[in-house]
Amino acid sequence: MLEAFILQAIGLFIATNIDDIIVLSLFFARGAGRSDTTAKIVVGQYLGFGAILVASVVVALGARSFLPESVIPYFGLIPLALGLHAGWQVWRGEGDDDDDDARAAGKPLSAATVAAVTFANGGDNIGVYVPVFVTVGTAGIIAYSSVFLLLVGGLVLAARFVATRKPIAARLERWEHVLFPLVLIGLGLVILLEGGAFGI
Repeated sequence: MLEAFILQAIGLFIATNIDDIIVLSLFFARGAGRSDTTAKIVVGQYLGFGAILVASVVVALGARSFLPESVIPYFGLIPLALGLHAGWQVWRGEGDDDDDDARAAGKPLSAATVAAVTFANGGDNIGVYVPVFVTVGTAGIIAYSSVFLLLVGGLVLAARFVATRKPIAARLERWEHVLFPLVLIGLGLVILLEGGAFGI
């Protein structure tokens, strides 16, 4: 029984989080060369994913008033706002710096930003996890959650691996200032549109 939960949890995690590799890779590219980048991304990813798990468990246990399903699409406003802010900085030229040392140091990241984007991108996760958690009971929820939390570390390592491959890293470094806001804006719009936010 436990083995079945573990295998199902692995498959479910991969299916609902594979897109995070792209977003996390861009975070790694954004903070390339800074000694605290990996730690902030790990902390932010765990905080964001932990919030997704808590919300999923609470809703699955029947506290629907905590997180009404109609609210989930509006999480798209978080990456949309962050992306628009980053795009505004690029347009104003605030992110440009011809100093090689400054570029080598990367841009500062905050764990809170990573957590916010992770949580906002987790609307589909919550929608998938809740019905599963409702059917597997307390033991299943604990098994799934434990596997998910272990795999979060693997997800961050996979994104770091992708972002540090020389050909990929070179392209990410060259285009990160454009891709980062575009991916966040796109992510926010997808979450809003797929969830039917604002009656769209």
